[in-house]
Amino acid sequence: MKKSEINFSIELDQQNVPEKIHWDATDNPNEGINDTRAIAVAVWDHYHRGTLKIDLWTKDMEVFDMKRFYIEIMSGIADTLLTATNDKKMADGIEGLCQQLSKSLEEEIKAAQ
Repeated sequence: MKKSEINFSIELDQQNVPEKIHWDATDNPNEGINDTRAIAVAVWDHYHRGTLKIDLWTKDMEVFDMKRFYIEIMSGIADTLLTATNDKKMADGIEGLCQQLSKSLEEEIKAAQ
């Protein structure tokens, strides 16, 4: 059986706010440790039938980038949901929301310029 690992390393300031986030994975197509400004990890707790999640971002993560990050996560969830359950109605609903949020974000970005 093949084993694969994903590792995160978080550097915190004195108030425990992430300053740097590094990650690496066994099957990472890029060699070496990569840095990022945000991570979102969710796991299914089958004992309690609920989601456990970790969301971290650095001080350098810009607000518009954070919004885009979560819109793209939700869009990816729509794709995964369709693949895993074949529930096109639910996947389309999530994707429709993502399209609305993307449009709203683009308007917000233009207004800020």
